[in-house]
Amino acid sequence: MKKYEYLTYLFAALTILLSNVMCAMVAYNYCTLQWGGRYAGYSAPPSVAFVYCIPYGIGIIICGILTWVFNKKHQKSL
Repeated sequence: MKKYEYLTYLFAALTILLSNVMCAMVAYNYCTLQWGGRYAGYSAPPSVAFVYCIPYGIGIIICGILTWVFNKKHQKSL
């Protein structure tokens, strides 16, 4: 069926998009915390920015699994 093919492409694109957004957000927050630690007196170290990888990582894994499932269903329907 065509719908499984479309869902495969949708979730594959969403996986790539989430990974790119995660990289940008972690890099931005790391730089902000590093600047804040030096000049504004923040008490958290810059490595705290990597905590944002957890929810994005879970979303990437879920989207990857859904991509795999829909691809299997698409291959069966051929």
